[in-house]
Amino acid sequence: MNGGFPDCFMILIGKIHPSIESHPALGASILLDCGVPKDMVQTILSHAPHTGVRRESLRDRALYACDELTGLITAVTLVRPSKSIVDLKVKSVRKKWKDKAFASGVNRVDIESAVMDLGVELWTHVANVIEAMCSIAAELGLEGTEKS
Repeated sequence: MNGGFPDCFMILIGKIHPSIESHPALGASILLDCGVPKDMVQTILSHAPHTGVRRESLRDRALYACDELTGLITAVTLVRPSKSIVDLKVKSVRKKWKDKAFASGVNRVDIESAVMDLGVELWTHVANVIEAMCSIAAELGLEGTEKS
């Protein structure tokens, strides 16, 4: 669901998000200037706790529940021999989840809390996020280097 905006516009939002040091505030002002609806900008602002913007909608909670998790899933994918998300299993993420030294910048407590607020079981959510990321593996650079 992209609010009726073209896919290229949503990709632009994704590219702005991680590339601006003062994100998401500066990114939000750029998006508002470009005519992005305030509720979408609200979602972007709400995913960063330091903004103080509350997560009110399902979309707000969903973005927050996926944001750090996608980083962890990407890290797990890239240490696998295939470097492909297509053959990644929840079991592999669960194993790395327990290793606090692995992707130590990923706050697992925040992910657990966000998933609870979303009303989904953690490992079901992980499976859903893997599936979603698989559908755009090439765009994410996670299609792999070897055949699975």
